[in-house]
Amino acid sequence: MFTLTTERLVLRDFTLGDEDAVHQYASDPVVCRYVDWGPNTLAVTREFLADATLEAAGVERRSFTLAITSKVDGTVIGSVAVWEVSAAHRRAELGFVVNPKFQGQGYASEAGSAVLELAFARLGAQRVQATCRPENSASASVLTKIGMVEEGRMRAHMVIRGTVVDSLLFAAVQPEIASADFA
Repeated sequence: MFTLTTERLVLRDFTLGDEDAVHQYASDPVVCRYVDWGPNTLAVTREFLADATLEAAGVERRSFTLAITSKVDGTVIGSVAVWEVSAAHRRAELGFVVNPKFQGQGYASEAGSAVLELAFARLGAQRVQATCRPENSASASVLTKIGMVEEGRMRAHMVIRGTVVDSLLFAAVQPEIASADFA
C-alpha cells in the first residue's frame, strides 16, 4: 500500500473499507456543486473505490488517487489525486476534495502540496496543472497556497449537470528542469 506522510496527514491508497467515509462527502450536493461527478449513489462510490484499489495494484503507477487521513486517528478527511496527463510532455494534473466537516483547516493545502511534490519526484512531471470553477474561491486559494500560478480562464471548459461552465487554470512548473533537458 502506497503511503505519503505529512505533518498532520497520512495520504494512502483507498481500501474498500473506506466506503462509509467516502460516501459521506461524495454524496453531498454541496461538495459536488463545482465538480463534474456526483452527488454519488452508493453504487457509484463503490465503483470509485473499486477503481482506486485497481489503480493502486498497478505495477508502474502513473496515477495516485489517495485517501487523505488524519495521522492521529486515521479518519478519512477527503481525497487527493495526481495523474499523468502526457508522458511525452511531462504533464500531470491534480485534484482534491475534502469533507465539509474538515474544510478550512489547511488539510487540502497540506495534501495538495505533498502530491505536487510527488508529481515532480515520482512521475517526473515538468508541469502540473489543476482547474477549479471561478466561483470556488476556496479551491483557488488552496492552489495558490501550494505554489500554483493562475494562468487564465478557460471559457466553456466543461459541462456540469447540463450547464456549460468556465474553469480557472492553475499550474506549477518544475524549476530545476529546463526544456533543453528533454531527451
